[in-house]
Amino acid sequence: MLAALALMVPAASPAHPPAASMARSPLEQLFAEWRSFVHALPAATGAGPDYGTDATARKLADLPQWRARLQRIDRTGWSQQTIDDARLIEAEINGYDFFLRVLKPWARDPSFYATVFADQSDVPAHEGPSAEPNIDLWSFAWPLAPADDRRLTALLRTVPGTLNAARVNLAGSQAADLWRYGGRNFREQSETLASLADGTLTLRSLDGRRPATMTGASTALRQAIAEARTATDAFTAWVAAEAPKRRGPSGIGKAQYDWYTKNVLLSPYDWAAQELLLQRELDRSLASLRLEEARNRSLPPIVPIDDPVAYARMARVRTDRFNDFLVATGIIPDRPYFRAALEAQTSSYVRPAERNFFSHGAALDPLPLLSHSTHWIELARLKHEPHPDPIRRPAPLFNIFADRSEGFATAMEEIVMQAGLYDDLPHGRELVWIMLANRAARGLASLRVQANEWDLDTAGRFHAEWTPRGWSNPASRLVGFEQLLYLRQPGYGTSYILGKLQLDHLLAARSHAADQRRQPFSISATFADILAAGIVPPALIENELKEQ
Repeated sequence: MLAALALMVPAASPAHPPAASMARSPLEQLFAEWRSFVHALPAATGAGPDYGTDATARKLADLPQWRARLQRIDRTGWSQQTIDDARLIEAEINGYDFFLRVLKPWARDPSFYATVFADQSDVPAHEGPSAEPNIDLWSFAWPLAPADDRRLTALLRTVPGTLNAARVNLAGSQAADLWRYGGRNFREQSETLASLADGTLTLRSLDGRRPATMTGASTALRQAIAEARTATDAFTAWVAAEAPKRRGPSGIGKAQYDWYTKNVLLSPYDWAAQELLLQRELDRSLASLRLEEARNRSLPPIVPIDDPVAYARMARVRTDRFNDFLVATGIIPDRPYFRAALEAQTSSYVRPAERNFFSHGAALDPLPLLSHSTHWIELARLKHEPHPDPIRRPAPLFNIFADRSEGFATAMEEIVMQAGLYDDLPHGRELVWIMLANRAARGLASLRVQANEWDLDTAGRFHAEWTPRGWSNPASRLVGFEQLLYLRQPGYGTSYILGKLQLDHLLAARSHAADQRRQPFSISATFADILAAGIVPPALIENELKEQ
């Protein structure tokens, strides 16, 4: 049987020598072997790794040995960063333990088997678990060279086998919401394959948007695309037919959620604390929005630009303004790659009938969403200035990066607002509060789904009801995608707010330290130190800031 594991590990950069060619410390050696162990699963014919019961049990049985090996390493003279590297490895071991014992997506979650991705994620790896091999169309250069044509053909040929094995692996699943919402990712996969076949697919990556040009594509590739789509459509229909038979809970429950946040995400907040904090942020954002509206009551409203050419011109001006602002405030150092990364993500015009929550706001002013798109600066840094520590160079497994990546990007929306980005665009501040309210509402909903208090339909209605101005539709593809993701990956729905609050804490701690030392506070030095720690849980960054 196939049930493969996608642990969201980015491919090694060719700019760096293979790990085997570099001298390693005992901790670095263990880390390299650990990553190999996670991926070392026996192959299933025609698809990917075998994730049957026996293979799972063997992996789980081996975890105590990895914990013991980690504890046996001599820690004499370790720096705080090395201590935290060990904690990060321990968190990954805990994450694999949780993955094998509790989450079990290969046996519970049909969406696990959606493996074709058109767009690059704006975080360091895939959001949520997905079966290997991941087929990242954005990672190819188009039109395809002959070698890439053969490689993509081979990858797409795994899709039918993956989906056939999924039917066996999922036989015992009773997670009702994972089934009722499970066809969504496969409908999108089918659409992606159809667009790829007819040459109309547009891909989004760090380099911006570009067409997946099928010029010169081989007959074998075209056949593999067609067969993958046929298998995808058949699986979609099977999930829809099976969904009414599945009646069990889909959330992991509060006790498991608390264990996961403490031992894997290294978060200081359990379920109850998260509920309190997210409710506070929802209240604060809505109250602040209404005060902003009162402040701006005499100003003319923002008028959406309905001409795509004029909108594109305005969006480019906004992107330049934002890039200059980040440098002027000292939040981000000036680098050609960071400017290029944000320029590539400049907002595009979206017709009114096609707008979702984010494009409603971007239609009025793209700056708030662009502030969140500092994600792409992070990805550009990973490409052009990878972390010198080999343990921190790849993304942490199991979405351990969520608080750091999603939370810090969310925080940037309010940080740049408070630093003056909208001083001459006051209505932009209203949009920032609306975005925060939306994230707090959807995070609260995700908590109640994980606690098995709400189903996804109820979560979607709450999510939309508490988003101001009617910009969120519970029946939309976006709301369905978000709530399903947050069910599939515990802690992700709350990470936008919790990571933001943890960045606030880091800034406050550094401010206090500067006051105690009678030194001026430097925003540029503070952000430089925080970002230099890499993409690790904020609790580890806090440890390292204390040593500086």
